Amino acid sequence: MTLAKTLGTAVLGLISLGMFVTTSAADNTAPLSDTVPPGTVLTIGDPVTQKALEVSGLVKELNFEVKWANLSGGPQTSEAFRAHALDVGSVAEIPSIFATWNNLPVRNIAYRERKDPIANPIYRFGIAPGVEVKSLADFRGKRIAFSPGQAQGTLVLRALHAAGLTKNDATLVELPSTGDVYPKALASKQVDIAPLGGVYIRRYIAQYGQDGATLVEHGLRDDPSHLYAPQWVLDDPAKAAALAQYVRLWARATEWIDQHPDIWIKEYYIGQQGLSREDAEFLVKLAGTQVIPDNWADVKKRHQDTINLLAGELGYKPFDVEQIFDNRFEKVASGALTRSQ
Repeated sequence: MTLAKTLGTAVLGLISLGMFVTTSAADNTAPLSDTVPPGTVLTIGDPVTQKALEVSGLVKELNFEVKWANLSGGPQTSEAFRAHALDVGSVAEIPSIFATWNNLPVRNIAYRERKDPIANPIYRFGIAPGVEVKSLADFRGKRIAFSPGQAQGTLVLRALHAAGLTKNDATLVELPSTGDVYPKALASKQVDIAPLGGVYIRRYIAQYGQDGATLVEHGLRDDPSHLYAPQWVLDDPAKAAALAQYVRLWARATEWIDQHPDIWIKEYYIGQQGLSREDAEFLVKLAGTQVIPDNWADVKKRHQDTINLLAGELGYKPFDVEQIFDNRFEKVASGALTRSQ
């Protein structure tokens, strides 16, 4: 399916639902309580942190009931939010933006990034065998895998923008960015270029490199990671207090993973995910060191730039980034860390 067809369908749907005009979220000014009232329950979609808390023993410090949901990422968490089946989820930069454009009021409550995002990108662009692409400028005229509303799709638009191009200078082919869909699309010549992440970076070259498959570095930041929650959850003082405690433990779990790579490889990547040691070691090296800033000024600026880019390229209405950050949480995560970052 082409981008034009996808956008046409999306626009008709949004117009019919009146979703091009965003709804202002409530102003979060009530201070966060240091005490979580008895009986408070949070449903959390953050499987990676769940495992880190369990392996590290930090899970014992939770003083409220948690119902763990085995889901993460924008599409799954947004759907669960709408069903009031989830209180907080782990996502990248994009889901809170598209949730707002679709009248789902949410706010980011925690943020982390990679210490060296250029040396340790989340994604690299896979190039199909036989296709000549050496730089982002070579994206002109190519067929590029595109997943609207997800981090990979936004990276495609940012890469085109960095090369002085727009979506009209390439053919964006809508494909879901799940599993091995993108590597297979490249290998079968369905697309010329696709953003690859995780173990698929390594596996793509291992499997198709002998046929001429290559990778291209994009040199852009692609590392934002957030916790976000629906406005109605944040408006509940008991749940907001519980979220603050969870954010603190989320930060400490992030720090623990950085400090214990061997245990993490054994317990999570090999023990839970079933990866080979080679894949597990590749992922740990790829991630580098995680950083949790105590100031969101730069984070918000980059987020605003992303909002403006997506609005201009995809026809949405821009909005103020403050609408999707709950500033009460700005220093909660960093304040829980035991070392300077």
